[in-house]
Amino acid sequence: MISQLIFGILFVAAVVLFYKNASKIYRNIRLGKALDRSDRPGERLKTMLLVAFGQQKMFKRPIPALLHLFVYVGFCIINIEMLEIVIDGLFGTHRVLSVLGGFYNFLIYAFEILAFLVLAGCVVFMIRRNVLKVKRLNQSELNNWPKTDANLILTAEILLMAAFLFMNAADYKLQTLGAEHYHVAGAFPISSFLVPILPDSVSSLILIERFCWWFHIIGVLAFLNYLPISKHLHIILAFPNTYFSNLKPKGEFENMPAVTAEVQVMLDPSLPPPTGEPSRFGVKDVQDLTWKNLLDAYTCTECGRCTSACPANMTGKLLSPRKIMMDTRDRVEEVGKNIDANGSFTDDGKGLLDTYITREEIWACTSCNACVEQCPVNINPLEIIIGLRQYAVMEESQAPSSINNMFSNLENNGAPWKYSQADRANWTNQ
Repeated sequence: MISQLIFGILFVAAVVLFYKNASKIYRNIRLGKALDRSDRPGERLKTMLLVAFGQQKMFKRPIPALLHLFVYVGFCIINIEMLEIVIDGLFGTHRVLSVLGGFYNFLIYAFEILAFLVLAGCVVFMIRRNVLKVKRLNQSELNNWPKTDANLILTAEILLMAAFLFMNAADYKLQTLGAEHYHVAGAFPISSFLVPILPDSVSSLILIERFCWWFHIIGVLAFLNYLPISKHLHIILAFPNTYFSNLKPKGEFENMPAVTAEVQVMLDPSLPPPTGEPSRFGVKDVQDLTWKNLLDAYTCTECGRCTSACPANMTGKLLSPRKIMMDTRDRVEEVGKNIDANGSFTDDGKGLLDTYITREEIWACTSCNACVEQCPVNINPLEIIIGLRQYAVMEESQAPSSINNMFSNLENNGAPWKYSQADRANWTNQ
């Protein structure tokens, strides 16, 4: 009963803590402006199934995609066993689902194969990050915590899968020795190879089996509560993020309603003038972004596919679309903590622009959408960059000289070039 009580307390505490942290993230996402993404539900569901569940865009790079598939499918399916562990932990039973007979044997067999694939995939990922040092996984924005975060989660997954296999190996040996409460159940294609290195003492085997059992369940509960502070939150958020993807053509930009209304009145004076004042043109801070932009930030996997495809980054410019998303997430987290401390947001003299993202970064962007195309979970850094540019130009009248020259030419000549309209066709006379 003491073991069951301890398990129950740990389980409830982990679930409550996760709910509390998840609620804060939900609150932070809702700080963004309203945006309607409820249209075309059938197409949205298809996008989610293909991109998030089927990992369609991952397979543009087949080798890491296959390894990621092993880890993703394996870790998700193996945790189905958590149902049995929770029942056993609460009621003091052992392998309670073994009543399923042959199907249970098939499940454990499949779990072991997948656990081995997860372990192998995580080892290869560790080597890619820390030995081969793949460029997109070792850029400056990943220094310190982001790099540690990735290594921590890979290490945790390796340890959890190893504990699962050693637990099964000890259980299998106890079954063959006829130990009390360890009835014959399951099929063990991988852990059976670990049996020879285990001791023959029943008491030692029980100690190993129980230790691995507790290590596995506590590890999973700890992992659950690690997610809200980790990039691995994408395990959960990839599904809603892809469902609420922008279904419009990638090159289509959104017009500001306030600006559109003013232009319409200029073109047609019979229309009533717009009422009220827009709160802000463009984006200065995270509250000016939409809730989808903030969901994008929390969903970012920090994989760097966007940055590795960015032509500005390739040519040595400061822009990194991955950093744009990481900075946005860091800022909205800071705003959330400000709200927690003060009850409502109190101006801290900071903003997304300048404090986190520099002007050199936003003006380096070519608006080519390569980052949007490459993202495996349909994140859109370009929307944030364009919003920051709009604020710099329309609120502050600050833009690089080359941009200001273009604006002057548009105003005077009706085109970005310095030639008057009457001279545009002169090249044909050459």
